[in-house]
Amino acid sequence: MEVWALGIGILLLDRCQLSDGIKWLALGMSSISINTEQICDELIGLNNRQKVLCKRNVEIMNSVTMGARTAIDECQYQFKNRRWNCSTVDPVSVFGNVLDQGTREAAFVHAISAAGVAHSVTRACSSGELEKCGCDRTINGKSPDGFTWSGCSDNIAYGNAFSKAFVDARERHRHKGGGRALMNLHNNEAGRRSVEKHMKVECKCHGVSGSCELKTCWRAMPTFREVGARLKEKFDGATEAIQERIGTRRQLVPVNKQFKPHTHEDLVYLVPSPDFCDPDPSIGSLGTRGRLCNSSSKAIDGCDLMCCGRGFKTRRKMVVERCMCKFHWCCYVKCKECRREVEEHYCL
Repeated sequence: MEVWALGIGILLLDRCQLSDGIKWLALGMSSISINTEQICDELIGLNNRQKVLCKRNVEIMNSVTMGARTAIDECQYQFKNRRWNCSTVDPVSVFGNVLDQGTREAAFVHAISAAGVAHSVTRACSSGELEKCGCDRTINGKSPDGFTWSGCSDNIAYGNAFSKAFVDARERHRHKGGGRALMNLHNNEAGRRSVEKHMKVECKCHGVSGSCELKTCWRAMPTFREVGARLKEKFDGATEAIQERIGTRRQLVPVNKQFKPHTHEDLVYLVPSPDFCDPDPSIGSLGTRGRLCNSSSKAIDGCDLMCCGRGFKTRRKMVVERCMCKFHWCCYVKCKECRREVEEHYCL
């Protein structure tokens, strides 16, 4: 999906009627560099608390923008074969009205967005781009072979803390105790945990001819593709929840009491998703007419399900590919061009 580059156009006063989704995600649709405090007051989608954080942390805001952009891209990758495919329908409201309801889709977008900010800020810390933070040298441990290590680990504690402060700001200042706010806060945290809980120890050997006479090890974040895939699994197994008062607090509990209670890493939603078969601006659905489908698949990307029973049409086209490649000493690969006809299927 194409992401618009708005440049200075993002610096409009927030007069537009945005969806009740994640308004700050509009940062991910912009190519502008946030380098002064004055810009913070003019950015679309930020509430007052987020503008204060922006002014206090100007150097971090470009990492927030990158996190938003990465989250949008990953959403589109993970949902490319589903009826709702994270289409960026508007450069301001990003996904349109699809996030207005407490659906699975809204749960995923909140989780991937919070994870995107945490991941991007953490990476900026560890790479030395930011003065406010660096890598985490307090982490140490022992490898299975008894090697004690401590190195320059990814500073996920700082990344998660900034994500929590910035991303959760809107929910914490909305209707306190409301079911939708509780849902969003839970899914935001699930997104951040999908990064932190799956960090791994990486090592580099030092010595003659790569021998491990000396080892440097550190804790590193998973790739964001891994984070997206894990949250997509959580999306498929998300728990439908309802708000209940337990003691003095309101909490989300499963609608079906026979289900195992969700954990902090699971996604939760409040209402079932629409089928997204037909265009419906009120729910942010573009429909599936004209979408590419797989005629041999029985899954959601198959023509039967993707096209919602309307049928599909087939087009033939010629594609040119590299083929019959040979390695020539030394040192290049030479290929021929081959043409073949392929069939593509599109929903009616």
